[in-house]
Parts: sequence; structure tokens; C-alpha cells
Amino acid sequence: MRLVVLRALGLGDVLTAVPALRGLARAFPDHERVLLAPAALAAIVELLGDAAYAVHHVDGVRALPPALPAVARDADVAVNLHGRGPQSTALLRGARPRALVAFGRQAVWRDDEHETTRWCRLLEAAEIPADPRDLDLAAPAQPTPHPGATIIHPGAAAPSRRWPAERWAAVARRLSGPVVVTAGPGEEALARSVARDAGATVFAGDLRALAALVAGAARVLCADTGVAHLATAFGTPSVVLFGPTPPAHWGPPPERTRHRVLWSGGRGDANGDRPDPSLLTLQPHDVLEAIA
Repeated sequence: MRLVVLRALGLGDVLTAVPALRGLARAFPDHERVLLAPAALAAIVELLGDAAYAVHHVDGVRALPPALPAVARDADVAVNLHGRGPQSTALLRGARPRALVAFGRQAVWRDDEHETTRWCRLLEAAEIPADPRDLDLAAPAQPTPHPGATIIHPGAAAPSRRWPAERWAAVARRLSGPVVVTAGPGEEALARSVARDAGATVFAGDLRALAALVAGAARVLCADTGVAHLATAFGTPSVVLFGPTPPAHWGPPPERTRHRVLWSGGRGDANGDRPDPSLLTLQPHDVLEAIA
């Protein structure tokens, strides 16, 4: 028996789907559970917990491919946690599962909803219990390379969510204790520019090492990106800067009081090609006051 879940997106996307993945594991404990997602995210899936909650296999899928891999064919259950469809749903339907869970079938898509709540609601409509508060990850076995540091992650998937590097550097110069500026793939030059101006250390390790770094940090300062969700999952205090997207859609749950969100109230294109005007209203002193 096999359960196939499609979530071929990035780090933050998979972390917001953790409660849904755990709900599926509890509902289908005897199934082989396959997650169709970028292969690098296996390092995060390992932290979901004991065998009762584990995804057994991550089959490397990035974005929406022309066809799904062979492991997705003829599954007993296929679940679309990728999007509202129709393309993603059609891909799964074409793999001929015996049962399909997707928006448009069990539930109606809502735009004004937190990403974590959205997927739990879909499963609930299919009579699969899932708790949107179930976001925590187990601490990585790998020790952190910079214990107790303040982590600054200036990057984000889209320019509209990237706060200017010089403002991050201004924040870094005012912090006491070690400061580490992290870089995802392709963000090394950005991280170096922030670190150089502030005398900080640059970290550009793999995802497993990044998870260990965030778990052992004193605090995390970042934009609306995957590192913010790592901080939420590990309970590491954080300040997260939002621009075009409301924190009510992608931010940490309000009851998790170790996390602060900064947002001026604007809305725009989350994938825009320049910093969102509402993000630019935030100044270094806003971040420093949130830390305090």
C-alpha cells in the first residue's frame, strides 16, 4: 500500500505542511508514505519525529514536472498539498491513484487563509484529522557550528521579500555577541555584503547544517522565507519582516510568543522583481526594538 503526497515546492512550503504530513501518517500508518518534493528537503523530513510520523521516502521533484515519477503511479491514495490546481491535481489524477484528495474535490480553496490551516482543512474535509499547531521539529542530531549566535538571513525567494542589505548590516552592527549571516544557494554575495559591513561570519552550508544552526541560535532575524519557518519549528526566538504578504497567511502562529512579525499592512506581489514598498517602510530601529 502506498500514499503519495505532492508538495514540490521550497523549504517554507514543506514546513507549513508538517501538520498535514503528520495527519496523513497517523491516518495511514501501514502505508508506504512518499513525498514528491525537492530531494534536499529530505534533511528536514528526517526531523518530523519517530517512525509513526515519518515520511518514508522523498522522491526528488521540483516545481511541476511534465509527468510524475514511477513511484507515484497507481498509488492507493494521492494527496495534492501543492496548490489549488488544476495542473497539480491533473498530474496526480493522471497517475491513476485509487483515491485522490485535492481542492475542488473535498474542499473549496480560500485565498484569505493561513497556509498551514489550509492543508489541515483539506484533510479534515476528507475525514483525516490534522492539527495546524503541530509544527515542531525534533532537534537535529548534528551540533550547531555557532551556538548562541544571532542569525541574520537576508535572502528570500523573490526580490519583493528582500529587505535591503545595508539595513541588515545596520542591524548587525548594533548587536552584541556573535552574528552569523546565512546564505541559501545563489545568495552568497548578498550574505557577504551584509557580513562585510558588520564584521559578521558568513554561513553557506547545506540544509541539514542550516537546521542545526537555527536550532542552536539565540535568535533569528529574517524575511518571510523558509528560515523563518525553521525558527518557528525549533522554537528559536525570531523577528520576521513581511512586505507584500500578510503574516496571517504565512507567519508564525500568534500564540507562539517567541516570535515577532513586522508588517506595515501593505499587500502586493509576493513574487515581484523589486522590494515591496510596504517592506521598505520598515527601518533598522524597528527590528532592534522588536528584539528588545
